[in-house]
Amino acid sequence: MDSVATVADLGALISDACRDAEMLPGALISCGVAEAAAALCLVISKAPGGVFLHHGKAPFVLYYGILVAVFIFGLLEASAGFWVSGDVVGRRAAGKTILWLGLLPIVLVAALGDVVILSMK
Repeated sequence: MDSVATVADLGALISDACRDAEMLPGALISCGVAEAAAALCLVISKAPGGVFLHHGKAPFVLYYGILVAVFIFGLLEASAGFWVSGDVVGRRAAGKTILWLGLLPIVLVAALGDVVILSMK
């Protein structure tokens, strides 16, 4: 259940960062590191399954390509968090855009890793 709580915490962190500019760098760094770590964990520990099997090499390569792309985007998102922290007010729009673009990789990793998002309350 730790992964479910982490996904829910990331969602709360993203929504809080959109309201408060001072939380934006921390949200970017946290989400970027979480995306990169989750993608790397899937590359190491989980072989592709389902639609990625028995259809040739292309879906198999696509699975690992998606995970590598999410890993690189996660590192870039974390780096953007450090960049935004240099001038939070001036770089807020760019930071929020990167944060919102980071939602797609989170969804991709959650879908590929079979993560179920449940309410903990």
